[in-house]
Amino acid sequence: MAKLKDLKHSQEVIESYLQDDLDQELSPAELARHLRHVHKNDVDLFIDYVKQLSSESLGDVAIELPDHILKDVLEEISPEQLKGAIEELESDDATDLFQNIEDIDEEKAQELFESLDKEDQEDIRRLRRYDDEEAGAYMQTEVFVAKVDEKISEAIARLKHMKEEGEIENIYRLFVVDDYETLRFSIPLEDLITSDFSLTFKGFVEKAPEDEYQPIFARDDDTIDSVIETVENYDLSVVPVIDYQGRLVGRITADDIHDIIQENATEQIYNLAGVNDEAEEEHSLVQAGKGRAIWLLLNLMTAIVASLVIGVFEETIQAYVALAVLMPIVASMGGNAGTQTLTVTVRQLALGEIDFEHSKETIIKEGTIALVNGFVFAIIMGVIAFFWFDEVLLGVVIGLSMVINLLCAGLFGALIPLTLKRLDVDPAIGSTVLLTTVTDVVGFFSFLGLAQWILLG
Repeated sequence: MAKLKDLKHSQEVIESYLQDDLDQELSPAELARHLRHVHKNDVDLFIDYVKQLSSESLGDVAIELPDHILKDVLEEISPEQLKGAIEELESDDATDLFQNIEDIDEEKAQELFESLDKEDQEDIRRLRRYDDEEAGAYMQTEVFVAKVDEKISEAIARLKHMKEEGEIENIYRLFVVDDYETLRFSIPLEDLITSDFSLTFKGFVEKAPEDEYQPIFARDDDTIDSVIETVENYDLSVVPVIDYQGRLVGRITADDIHDIIQENATEQIYNLAGVNDEAEEEHSLVQAGKGRAIWLLLNLMTAIVASLVIGVFEETIQAYVALAVLMPIVASMGGNAGTQTLTVTVRQLALGEIDFEHSKETIIKEGTIALVNGFVFAIIMGVIAFFWFDEVLLGVVIGLSMVINLLCAGLFGALIPLTLKRLDVDPAIGSTVLLTTVTDVVGFFSFLGLAQWILLG
């Protein structure tokens, strides 16, 4: 009943949007969410709604759709409607959508590309030359630009025309270039519209304080992580992008940076849990199940290793049954302590706050925290074990094991992601499995080894 109610609500929202009688504007992400809900319950109705979308809305929504739904869209809508959708998008979004289409159907993507006008083709070609980690892959080529000797009044008139024609959106700054297209100045729009329109930009800048309008920029071959750091450090709404000669080639806006941060955070969360983010977004039981099964298989192998350690001390456990009761506590505490350190370290690596070369302070910090917590919980658990089993030495054994395992958990929780990053491997991938192996093996080995030495030695 609840599902039918949700479906009805989504239908009402979409139909109101199509009839243009919504009380408030519906964002592409919200519209896509409602369309996904309809697709899950009624594919034919979903296609009917998609066909009624304007070219602009279709382009914005298509970017938000996962591949398995976009595939249905490609099969049902006309090439002309798809072409119109791409042409309405800004260059960066148009390139992303084209690449998504190419991943699904290369032949249809090629036909679509050939139908686009030369300017759109050139934009897509240019942006696709960059690697996924380069700033150029995320920039849009639509930029509000003026020449140094141009009058401010002329630039304002040109901006008005561009906005009326829908040629450019989200204008925060005007970028001023010289005759060689070299970026010279970056002027906030609010300063521009309150200035003396009769001045040239050269004259306007000369009247301002020194370095007032010096641009903070990114190179097109910079990593996108460094661009994110620049945006955060300087609280920027837009970053101009230049090539190796200093020529202005595009811009990256704050909303794009926000999307990248969100995607990276989602990917890291999934990876830490051993889940493939792309498979999960496909909503396919087979793909999602396969992605999870691979990590579960790896986890099974590591669990077998831990069990082999326990098997070495089989006679010790048989001689002292209380060990079997307390053994999971040591491994669990180590696992949780290690996960805390791992999460903090992976996050700091993602933010660029630490790296392998300058990791000594982080390792010492995490090791110290783990050691202090180890002693605290060693005392607590030692006392509990003593009163539980009325055995002083048993409390000593679990206390010492707790200290050893928590210290290892802290150290390896920091070292594993740092090492993976050093090896150019995403530290979120595999860190949890490796850490669990360490804490389980060290926990079981230290606890049972100490028990054999102290209690039965």
